[in-house]
Amino acid sequence: MNALLLDFAESFESDRLTLRAPRAGDGVELNAAIRETFDDLKLWLPWAQQIPSLEESEAFVRRAQYQFLAREDLTLFLFLKGTNTMVGSSGLHRIDWKIPKFEIGYWCRKRFQGQGYVTESTQAITKFAFETFGAKRVEIRCSSENVRSRRIAEKLDFKLEGTFRNESLSASGELRNTLVFAKINGSD
Repeated sequence: MNALLLDFAESFESDRLTLRAPRAGDGVELNAAIRETFDDLKLWLPWAQQIPSLEESEAFVRRAQYQFLAREDLTLFLFLKGTNTMVGSSGLHRIDWKIPKFEIGYWCRKRFQGQGYVTESTQAITKFAFETFGAKRVEIRCSSENVRSRRIAEKLDFKLEGTFRNESLSASGELRNTLVFAKINGSD
């Protein structure tokens, strides 16, 4: 399959959210969301060890837009439906189009945490992967210490397939275990 030839929507909706591909100009809202949530993000995400400048956020958006169009990585920004208020970011990553399989990653803006937005978006993205791309496998990976991410995978009935021991480093350089959850063919 030549992924460049795949035509599919660059946005879709869940009950409360619009999930869409990055667009030039999204850097300002992305930067505001990262700044608001920085203390949480830096605990879990290697890219969030320094607060980005507005220019760096816009450059990220434009790279993500390019990667989306090239079908290399499908970053999706989460917005409150009918607004330009960013709730967080997610998407389909580590793509293998031959299978096809994907990994869902996510983070939620501080003021929207604990309200079910990430669960809602992850469910919508999982459905999108299975229905639009015929995914055979969708994964969620998280640190064994990241209880909130683990709960999302469990709530959506992703199966814990294993623990990769000493698989990654925390921001402070400590070894961490990575949990691997998956759904297969949309049925389990």
